[in-house]
Amino acid sequence: MREQNEPNYLKGAAILAATGIFVKIVGAIYKIPLFNVLDDEGVGYFQVTYNVYAVVLAISTAGVPVALSRLVSSAATGGNIPLVKRYFSVALPTFAAIGIVVMSVMYFFANGIASEMGSSLAATGIQVLAPAVFFVCIISVYRGYAQGFQNMVPTAASQVVEVVSKAVFGIVVAFLLVRLGYESQYVSAGAITGVTIGLGLCIPLMMWYKRKIDRQKLHGKQEGDSQSLTKTEELSAGSTDEEGAHELLSRRRTFLRIMKVSIPITLGASLMSIMVLIDTRVVLGRLQSALLLTESEAIEQFGIFTKGLTIYNLPPALIVPVAISIIPAIAAALTRKNKDEASRIVQSSVKLTNLISMPACAGIMVLAGPILTALYYDPRQSPETVATMTTILVILGAASYFVCFQHLTIAVLQANGHERVALMTFPIGAIVKITLSYILVANPDIGVIGSPIGTLACFAVITVLNILFITLKVKERMKVISGVLKPLICALIMAAVAYFAYEGIQWLGSGILGTRRLAVVIYLAFAILAGICVYIALIVVTRTISKEDLSHVPKGGKLAKILRVR
Repeated sequence: MREQNEPNYLKGAAILAATGIFVKIVGAIYKIPLFNVLDDEGVGYFQVTYNVYAVVLAISTAGVPVALSRLVSSAATGGNIPLVKRYFSVALPTFAAIGIVVMSVMYFFANGIASEMGSSLAATGIQVLAPAVFFVCIISVYRGYAQGFQNMVPTAASQVVEVVSKAVFGIVVAFLLVRLGYESQYVSAGAITGVTIGLGLCIPLMMWYKRKIDRQKLHGKQEGDSQSLTKTEELSAGSTDEEGAHELLSRRRTFLRIMKVSIPITLGASLMSIMVLIDTRVVLGRLQSALLLTESEAIEQFGIFTKGLTIYNLPPALIVPVAISIIPAIAAALTRKNKDEASRIVQSSVKLTNLISMPACAGIMVLAGPILTALYYDPRQSPETVATMTTILVILGAASYFVCFQHLTIAVLQANGHERVALMTFPIGAIVKITLSYILVANPDIGVIGSPIGTLACFAVITVLNILFITLKVKERMKVISGVLKPLICALIMAAVAYFAYEGIQWLGSGILGTRRLAVVIYLAFAILAGICVYIALIVVTRTISKEDLSHVPKGGKLAKILRVR
């Protein structure tokens, strides 16, 4: 049975990995034109609102798909169709009710929430996002149900609809509001409508997929199987002579089972969002209380920091599929008691993570200034603001590498059954970040730059602690040095080539094309292309990359043939 299901599992993982790349990249890239529509103050309102939404969302729904998929899968595998139906029939109204409560709190107490965050004018955006929480509560139940049958297509399709709608509607509405002369907080709220609209469009899509799954998976079952409880369910439901009491007890236990599985997952998934929200409150508070900035000035500074986050999130989007793919690969090797194979997979994934993340992050650091000019050029910005943005992006470029590597270390720990380690290391990193933000942002010479410094320290600490746990707990240890040294050398050479290529082409072309935004885009494209060509040549010639390394990425075999990697 396991062998029969394995291809479906791997296919589902591949679908989610490919969709994850698309969603994360589109989700990051769409902010570039959006942030060009918004001013720095509007960007700040947008980010504050979204940080509040992310926490509420994680607490409300993070564990639902995983919990429901596990329970539905177990019941369906055992042929317990009534229990499958009951899980869904209990989960849907339960989380719909949770969604209504949370939506109401966000809408009616938006002013208080925004004021508590140090950004009272973000209240409109919070109200706009309130219905999105309700929609996600519904969608999460449908996603978990579909995943329980190892069908990842509904989840992937809904994610694509969500991110495309978010981008299209968000940019269009924001642009129209700017043209109509609305203030920054209203333009920011308009930009967020894309999230709510996209999620609303997902609900009929998910309902259609559920009906399709029911026809495929539940059709043709014997009448006795579909209308009576199995002995397993009778035991779990409890026994009673009264049908109504029996139904009530059964639904209660079903509810408790769902919550028992989902709550621990939710706690783990909420850590990141909670940390970001607390840090946002600390940064805005310190800018106003210690540096005596007005709320508008503080939110503008926070908007400057937010622009760097968009670029900082791109390298991790490329690493997530690697992390997803190695978990089942390592687990399968350990199940077969093939420790050598598990060790090779770990080592190969370390190298592959570095091969992807190091050049991307190094490139962001050495080309930070041109990247910001190409993406966010605004003639109204002062030289001091431009310098602050550049410094922030350089620091975030370094932090992005540690974000990438912590994804890998967590995946290795999860594959070896140590998934709870993240619940210990992440809070430590969060404390480091919030403490540094509190201290550094209050320094007039540092200001908002203290926040990315805290981010860098946070993920560096988490990465080091995860590596330490792997060294102590996992027999298939990561050989960090051998997986780091060659990629690091190649990445440093690439970064130097990209930097000097940009400086050289700018010097040659400034007399013809000038130094405005379009010219910078051309110079930057040339520098990036030069860096990529040199880097690919280096990793192939020095045999830094192998065919086994590429086997962990989609279409890796074809890529190995193209590059003639052995």
